[in-house]
Amino acid sequence: MADAKVIPFDDDRPRSGAATPRPARRRSLPGGGRRRNGEGAVSPLPGAQAASGEPQDAGGPREAGGPPAPDVSSGAEARADAAGGGDWERRIAGGLAFLRRRLTGEYEVDEFGYDEELTDQVLMSLLRPLYEKYFRVEVKGIENIPSEGGALVVANHSGVLPLDGLMMQVAVHDNHPAGRHLRLLAADLVFMLPVVNELARKAGHTLACAEDAERLLQRGEVVGVMPEGFKGIGKPFGERYKLQRFGRGGFVSTALRAGAPIVPCSIVGAEEIYPMIGNVKTLARVLGIPYFPVTPTFPWLGPLGAVPLPTKWTIQFGEPIPTDGFPLEAAEDPMLMFNLTDQVREQIQHTLYKLLVQRRSVFF
Repeated sequence: MADAKVIPFDDDRPRSGAATPRPARRRSLPGGGRRRNGEGAVSPLPGAQAASGEPQDAGGPREAGGPPAPDVSSGAEARADAAGGGDWERRIAGGLAFLRRRLTGEYEVDEFGYDEELTDQVLMSLLRPLYEKYFRVEVKGIENIPSEGGALVVANHSGVLPLDGLMMQVAVHDNHPAGRHLRLLAADLVFMLPVVNELARKAGHTLACAEDAERLLQRGEVVGVMPEGFKGIGKPFGERYKLQRFGRGGFVSTALRAGAPIVPCSIVGAEEIYPMIGNVKTLARVLGIPYFPVTPTFPWLGPLGAVPLPTKWTIQFGEPIPTDGFPLEAAEDPMLMFNLTDQVREQIQHTLYKLLVQRRSVFF
């Protein structure tokens, strides 16, 4: 395999995307009905009598000759069972309807291949246990992402494998009050890998080039970028939480053209999931990958060494930096781009140090 070519974010050349799928009509999910069970009366126990000699039933004392008193507790249990049964019926009906739409092709994808229904119902459900139970991600400042319109989220990158991008996507999806979706920009290596390529496009990721990013921002999407690239996730453990170079400021130029605010994002916890103590560069060149990591568990423990450590994560979204007040020609001003790039980088780095000071432990 040839060396993977990383397409810089500020590359203005056109993207080489896949064929655009034809969108289909979306059908509403059929809701399952809820059956109601009546509350049956409890029959009197045979031979049971009160001290007065009047017959009683299991539901309590009653007047002579009157109908048996209803069992209130049994009725409540019946209603709970009916409600639970209706919930399962709706889930089963929704799942069957989802499978039918997948088999018949009656679902929608956008021009980038993003499948919102598959992402919400399947991909997010697969990532959520890792997000909630394993890394126990704490999210701060989610209100700094606007409730509507385009926004560019710029974050630090770390962790040997790009799990930080996926966790950031779940954080926005599950915590934003407006239910916004994060569209990540990825290097071309992601779209060269089988299976990963299709899943990335279905989840809303697209090529890290200026053309795609600007189109998404102008459509009002929340776009995520990690300007450190492979330099960030492949840095040694001794340089953890030290931001690498942010390129030539291409993300700033794109935000200026779209008039979208820049939201700095700092992620703490991802640096320790795979402590990288070495890099076999020769093997990396043979395999055509940016680096071949050596950690305390990989490759010594084989596949078991690929299991990340269960660190405690914090994702903080900082104050947005507006760009709509600049003139259109500002996107071509190298000094302005340098200053804004440095401002974003310094804000992320300062927040990282602040979160590290506040952190009690790597794992708790």
